[in-house]
Amino acid sequence: MSPDRFQNLDPAQKVKVLPRHLAGPGPTSPSAAWPFPFDEDWRVYQSEKGTAFTTSPCMRLWSSFTPEPDKSRKGAWTTEANRHGGLPFGHATWQITFDATTPVELLHDVHTELLDLYHEDLHSDRDGLFEDMTAPHEAYASLFASGWRHHVKTDGTQSFLSPDDLAGVVHRYAVTRSHEPAWRVWGGHPSEPQWQARFTTGTPTALVAALTASMISTAPLIRTVNEVPCNTRSHLYLATPTGTPPADRPAAQPPPAAGPGPGTRPSR
Repeated sequence: MSPDRFQNLDPAQKVKVLPRHLAGPGPTSPSAAWPFPFDEDWRVYQSEKGTAFTTSPCMRLWSSFTPEPDKSRKGAWTTEANRHGGLPFGHATWQITFDATTPVELLHDVHTELLDLYHEDLHSDRDGLFEDMTAPHEAYASLFASGWRHHVKTDGTQSFLSPDDLAGVVHRYAVTRSHEPAWRVWGGHPSEPQWQARFTTGTPTALVAALTASMISTAPLIRTVNEVPCNTRSHLYLATPTGTPPADRPAAQPPPAAGPGPGTRPSR
Protein backbone atom coordinates (compact mmCIF):
# COMPACT_ATOMS: atom_id res chain seq x y z
CA MET A 1 0.00 0.00 0.00
CA SER A 2 1.24 3.49 -0.83
CA PRO A 3 2.07 5.80 2.08
CA ASP A 4 -0.37 8.47 3.25
CA ARG A 5 0.98 11.57 1.52
CA PHE A 6 -1.29 13.81 3.59
CA GLN A 7 -0.25 12.87 7.11
CA ASN A 8 2.30 15.66 7.54
CA LEU A 9 0.23 18.38 5.90
CA ASP A 10 -1.83 21.04 7.59
CA PRO A 11 -5.56 20.06 7.47
CA ALA A 12 -6.45 23.45 5.99
CA GLN A 13 -3.85 23.30 3.22
CA LYS A 14 -5.22 23.13 -0.32
CA VAL A 15 -3.88 20.38 -2.56
CA LYS A 16 -4.54 19.17 -6.10
CA VAL A 17 -5.43 15.49 -6.24
CA LEU A 18 -6.00 12.65 -8.69
CA PRO A 19 -7.80 10.42 -9.51
CA ARG A 20 -10.92 12.52 -9.44
CA HIS A 21 -13.25 9.73 -8.31
CA LEU A 22 -11.49 9.57 -4.91
CA ALA A 23 -11.21 13.30 -4.21
CA GLY A 24 -14.25 13.59 -1.95
CA PRO A 25 -17.31 15.77 -2.58
CA GLY A 26 -15.68 19.18 -2.23
CA PRO A 27 -17.95 22.23 -1.88
CA THR A 28 -21.45 20.78 -1.66
CA SER A 29 -23.43 23.74 -2.93
CA PRO A 30 -25.85 24.30 -5.81
CA SER A 31 -23.61 27.01 -7.25
CA ALA A 32 -20.81 24.45 -7.62
CA ALA A 33 -23.00 21.71 -9.09
CA TRP A 34 -25.41 23.66 -11.31
CA PRO A 35 -24.16 25.64 -14.34
CA PHE A 36 -27.72 26.63 -15.24
CA PRO A 37 -28.29 30.25 -16.42
CA PHE A 38 -30.39 31.64 -13.59
CA ASP A 39 -30.40 35.02 -15.29
CA GLU A 40 -32.27 33.44 -18.22
CA ASP A 41 -35.50 32.41 -16.48
CA TRP A 42 -34.18 29.27 -14.80
CA ARG A 43 -35.82 29.33 -11.40
CA VAL A 44 -34.01 28.39 -8.22
CA TYR A 45 -35.31 27.96 -4.69
CA GLN A 46 -33.30 27.25 -1.56
CA SER A 47 -34.45 26.76 2.01
CA GLU A 48 -32.64 27.72 5.19
CA LYS A 49 -31.96 24.03 5.80
CA GLY A 50 -30.00 23.74 2.55
CA THR A 51 -32.56 22.01 0.36
CA ALA A 52 -32.42 23.46 -3.15
CA PHE A 53 -34.54 23.10 -6.27
CA THR A 54 -34.28 24.45 -9.81
CA THR A 55 -36.40 24.17 -12.96
CA SER A 56 -35.90 25.06 -16.60
CA PRO A 57 -38.15 27.74 -18.15
CA CYS A 58 -40.09 25.04 -20.04
CA MET A 59 -40.53 23.02 -16.83
CA ARG A 60 -39.35 19.87 -18.59
CA LEU A 61 -36.19 19.69 -16.48
CA TRP A 62 -35.78 20.01 -12.76
CA SER A 63 -32.97 19.31 -10.35
CA SER A 64 -32.81 19.21 -6.58
CA PHE A 65 -30.41 18.84 -3.69
CA THR A 66 -31.57 17.27 -0.44
CA PRO A 67 -28.93 17.35 2.32
CA GLU A 68 -28.98 14.60 4.93
CA PRO A 69 -25.90 15.34 7.05
CA ASP A 70 -26.62 12.56 9.53
CA LYS A 71 -26.50 9.84 6.88
CA SER A 72 -23.39 8.25 5.40
CA ARG A 73 -24.07 9.56 1.86
CA LYS A 74 -24.97 13.04 3.20
CA GLY A 75 -28.05 13.35 1.00
CA ALA A 76 -28.72 13.29 -2.72
CA TRP A 77 -28.67 15.30 -5.93
CA THR A 78 -31.55 14.38 -8.25
CA THR A 79 -32.17 15.49 -11.83
CA GLU A 80 -35.35 14.54 -13.67
CA ALA A 81 -37.02 15.21 -17.00
CA ASN A 82 -40.63 15.09 -18.11
CA ARG A 83 -41.33 15.06 -21.85
CA HIS A 84 -44.56 17.02 -21.46
CA GLY A 85 -43.26 19.67 -19.07
CA GLY A 86 -45.09 21.69 -16.48
CA LEU A 87 -45.11 18.87 -13.96
CA PRO A 88 -42.23 19.14 -11.50
CA PHE A 89 -42.44 16.42 -8.87
CA GLY A 90 -44.71 14.48 -11.22
CA HIS A 91 -43.87 11.35 -13.16
CA ALA A 92 -40.38 11.59 -14.63
CA THR A 93 -39.50 10.24 -18.07
CA TRP A 94 -35.98 9.64 -16.76
CA GLN A 95 -34.01 10.34 -13.62
CA ILE A 96 -30.40 10.69 -12.44
CA THR A 97 -29.44 10.47 -8.77
CA PHE A 98 -26.06 11.22 -7.22
CA ASP A 99 -25.07 10.68 -3.63
CA ALA A 100 -24.10 13.99 -2.03
CA THR A 101 -20.65 12.48 -1.44
CA THR A 102 -19.99 12.51 -5.20
CA PRO A 103 -17.20 14.90 -6.24
CA VAL A 104 -19.12 18.04 -7.14
CA GLU A 105 -17.05 18.63 -10.28
CA LEU A 106 -18.45 15.40 -11.74
CA LEU A 107 -21.99 16.66 -11.17
CA HIS A 108 -21.10 19.99 -12.74
CA ASP A 109 -19.82 18.29 -15.89
CA VAL A 110 -22.96 16.16 -16.21
CA HIS A 111 -25.20 19.19 -15.72
CA THR A 112 -23.15 21.15 -18.25
CA GLU A 113 -23.82 18.44 -20.84
CA LEU A 114 -27.49 18.49 -19.86
CA LEU A 115 -27.61 22.22 -20.46
CA ASP A 116 -25.98 21.72 -23.86
CA LEU A 117 -28.66 19.19 -24.82
CA TYR A 118 -31.34 21.57 -23.60
CA HIS A 119 -29.99 24.43 -25.72
CA GLU A 120 -29.61 22.18 -28.78
CA ASP A 121 -33.25 21.16 -28.49
CA LEU A 122 -34.34 24.79 -28.22
CA HIS A 123 -32.67 25.72 -31.49
CA SER A 124 -33.41 22.63 -33.60
CA ASP A 125 -36.08 20.10 -34.46
CA ARG A 126 -34.37 17.39 -32.46
CA ASP A 127 -35.47 16.19 -29.04
CA GLY A 128 -32.21 14.94 -27.63
CA LEU A 129 -33.45 15.04 -24.05
CA PHE A 130 -35.92 12.25 -24.79
CA GLU A 131 -34.77 10.60 -28.02
CA ASP A 132 -31.33 9.26 -27.26
CA MET A 133 -29.00 9.89 -30.19
CA THR A 134 -25.79 8.70 -28.57
CA ALA A 135 -24.69 5.07 -28.89
CA PRO A 136 -23.99 3.32 -25.55
CA HIS A 137 -20.35 2.72 -26.44
CA GLU A 138 -19.76 6.47 -26.36
CA ALA A 139 -20.11 6.26 -22.57
CA TYR A 140 -17.35 3.71 -22.11
CA ALA A 141 -15.04 3.82 -25.14
CA SER A 142 -12.73 6.26 -23.35
CA LEU A 143 -12.52 3.91 -20.37
CA PHE A 144 -10.75 1.31 -22.51
CA ALA A 145 -8.15 3.87 -23.52
CA SER A 146 -7.55 4.59 -19.83
CA GLY A 147 -6.88 0.97 -18.92
CA TRP A 148 -10.25 0.04 -17.44
CA ARG A 149 -11.13 -3.66 -17.45
CA HIS A 150 -14.30 -4.96 -19.08
CA HIS A 151 -16.49 -7.89 -18.07
CA VAL A 152 -19.72 -9.08 -19.69
CA LYS A 153 -22.28 -11.24 -17.88
CA THR A 154 -25.00 -13.42 -19.32
CA ASP A 155 -27.67 -11.56 -17.33
CA GLY A 156 -27.53 -8.62 -19.73
CA THR A 157 -25.06 -6.48 -17.84
CA GLN A 158 -21.52 -5.40 -18.54
CA SER A 159 -19.15 -3.77 -16.09
CA PHE A 160 -16.00 -1.69 -16.25
CA LEU A 161 -13.44 -1.44 -13.45
CA SER A 162 -10.76 1.22 -13.09
CA PRO A 163 -7.06 0.27 -12.94
CA ASP A 164 -7.00 1.03 -9.18
CA ASP A 165 -10.14 -1.12 -8.62
CA LEU A 166 -11.74 1.87 -6.88
CA ALA A 167 -14.25 3.01 -9.50
CA GLY A 168 -16.70 1.17 -11.67
CA VAL A 169 -19.45 1.45 -14.25
CA VAL A 170 -22.25 -1.10 -14.60
CA HIS A 171 -24.38 -0.98 -17.75
CA ARG A 172 -27.60 -2.96 -18.05
CA TYR A 173 -27.70 -3.24 -21.83
CA ALA A 174 -30.55 -5.77 -21.90
CA VAL A 175 -33.18 -3.96 -19.85
CA THR A 176 -35.63 -6.45 -18.38
CA ARG A 177 -36.61 -4.75 -15.12
CA SER A 178 -37.47 -1.07 -15.41
CA HIS A 179 -36.96 -0.40 -11.68
CA GLU A 180 -33.25 -1.09 -11.97
CA PRO A 181 -30.92 1.65 -13.29
CA ALA A 182 -29.65 1.31 -16.83
CA TRP A 183 -26.30 2.68 -15.64
CA ARG A 184 -24.71 2.68 -12.20
CA VAL A 185 -21.40 4.43 -11.56
CA TRP A 186 -19.45 4.42 -8.31
CA GLY A 187 -16.20 5.46 -6.68
CA GLY A 188 -14.42 4.05 -3.63
CA HIS A 189 -14.10 0.52 -2.31
CA PRO A 190 -16.49 -1.79 -4.22
CA SER A 191 -17.97 -3.24 -1.01
CA GLU A 192 -18.71 0.23 0.37
CA PRO A 193 -18.41 2.95 -2.29
CA GLN A 194 -17.86 6.54 -1.24
CA TRP A 195 -20.46 7.58 -3.79
CA GLN A 196 -22.79 6.22 -6.45
CA ALA A 197 -24.70 7.64 -9.40
CA ARG A 198 -27.69 5.98 -11.05
CA PHE A 199 -29.22 6.67 -14.46
CA THR A 200 -32.64 5.24 -15.25
CA THR A 201 -33.67 3.83 -18.61
CA GLY A 202 -34.24 6.63 -21.11
CA THR A 203 -31.58 8.95 -19.73
CA PRO A 204 -29.53 10.40 -22.61
CA THR A 205 -26.33 8.40 -22.96
CA ALA A 206 -24.47 11.67 -23.50
CA LEU A 207 -24.95 12.40 -19.79
CA VAL A 208 -23.35 9.11 -18.80
CA ALA A 209 -20.52 9.84 -21.21
CA ALA A 210 -20.02 13.24 -19.57
CA LEU A 211 -19.63 11.54 -16.20
CA THR A 212 -17.15 8.92 -17.36
CA ALA A 213 -15.12 11.55 -19.22
CA SER A 214 -14.98 13.68 -16.09
CA MET A 215 -13.90 10.72 -13.97
CA ILE A 216 -10.90 9.87 -16.15
CA SER A 217 -9.88 13.48 -16.78
CA THR A 218 -6.30 14.20 -15.76
CA ALA A 219 -7.20 17.70 -14.55
CA PRO A 220 -6.68 17.49 -10.76
CA LEU A 221 -9.32 18.60 -8.28
CA ILE A 222 -8.59 21.10 -5.52
CA ARG A 223 -9.36 20.07 -1.97
CA THR A 224 -8.24 21.01 1.50
CA VAL A 225 -6.49 18.13 3.20
CA ASN A 226 -9.34 17.62 5.66
CA GLU A 227 -11.82 17.27 2.75
CA VAL A 228 -10.02 14.24 1.30
CA PRO A 229 -11.57 10.90 2.43
CA CYS A 230 -9.22 9.08 4.78
CA ASN A 231 -9.95 5.52 3.67
CA THR A 232 -8.61 6.00 0.12
CA ARG A 233 -5.89 8.62 0.66
CA SER A 234 -3.13 6.13 -0.03
CA HIS A 235 -4.47 5.74 -3.57
CA LEU A 236 -4.38 9.46 -4.38
CA TYR A 237 -1.62 11.37 -6.13
CA LEU A 238 -0.71 14.92 -5.23
CA ALA A 239 -0.08 17.56 -7.83
CA THR A 240 1.54 20.86 -6.84
CA PRO A 241 -0.26 22.11 -3.73
CA THR A 242 -2.05 25.44 -3.85
CA GLY A 243 -1.20 28.17 -1.40
CA THR A 244 1.70 28.17 1.03
CA PRO A 245 1.78 25.63 3.87
CA PRO A 246 2.60 26.73 7.42
CA ALA A 247 6.30 27.04 8.12
CA ASP A 248 6.33 24.05 10.45
CA ARG A 249 4.81 21.71 7.87
CA PRO A 250 6.40 20.51 4.61
CA ALA A 251 4.84 21.18 1.24
CA ALA A 252 3.12 18.28 -0.48
CA GLN A 253 5.19 16.68 -3.19
CA PRO A 254 3.99 14.81 -6.27
CA PRO A 255 4.89 11.10 -6.45
CA PRO A 256 8.09 10.21 -8.30
CA ALA A 257 7.62 9.64 -12.01
CA ALA A 258 7.18 5.99 -12.84
CA GLY A 259 9.55 4.37 -15.27
CA PRO A 260 8.22 2.90 -18.51
CA GLY A 261 6.33 -0.34 -18.02
CA PRO A 262 6.94 -3.54 -19.95
CA GLY A 263 6.59 -2.96 -23.66
CA THR A 264 6.36 0.81 -23.26
CA ARG A 265 8.45 2.86 -25.63
CA PRO A 266 10.35 5.74 -24.09
CA SER A 267 9.26 9.16 -25.31
CA ARG A 268 11.45 10.80 -27.90
